[in-house]
Amino acid sequence: MTIVTIHKAKTELSKLVQAAVNGEEVIIARGAEPLVALVPLKQRGASAKKPREPGMLKHLLGKIPDDIWFEPLPEDELKLWEGGD
Repeated sequence: MTIVTIHKAKTELSKLVQAAVNGEEVIIARGAEPLVALVPLKQRGASAKKPREPGMLKHLLGKIPDDIWFEPLPEDELKLWEGGD
């Protein structure tokens, strides 16, 4: 793990980015307080997840009644949606 100050990170940014891409943990700190970590994009959020596939919920076909999607809202809930009290 590499811990650097903000000042050092500004002067050695390219080197630190490459270290993070190579798998090294890079932490940027203000004084002794760690603030952020540099991580490669391919390890973050949705890009690290498996791509979505069509038909993943097909096992639910026929198990959810169609009429639940088209029932009118109860009056008290409808008033809340329309901004009433």
